[in-house]
Amino acid sequence: MDTQQIIIEPVLTEKTNLMRETDKKKYVFKVHPWANKNMVMRAMKELFDVKPVKCNIVNVKSKPRSTRTKHGVRRGSTTPWKKAIVTLASGDKIDIIDGM
Repeated sequence: MDTQQIIIEPVLTEKTNLMRETDKKKYVFKVHPWANKNMVMRAMKELFDVKPVKCNIVNVKSKPRSTRTKHGVRRGSTTPWKKAIVTLASGDKIDIIDGM
């Protein structure tokens, strides 16, 4: 798998912003469903030129959703996805995300 296909997009929420501002420098990314820790760490080195110290991967389960329409209630669920929480070495940061 190509390194550009592994990391899909950064996850930017209030909680992830707090994680970035702490001393631990944790960044959260949405990653490919087949990606593992070694693939994510290698992609971080190649794409952002940083040294990742640690990587945790979480499978986010789908949640049930329902919508009321004029034809009745439509039930479904969100799509499941995988996220990676990457801890960088001290002094490293990703400028693309910190500039937002």
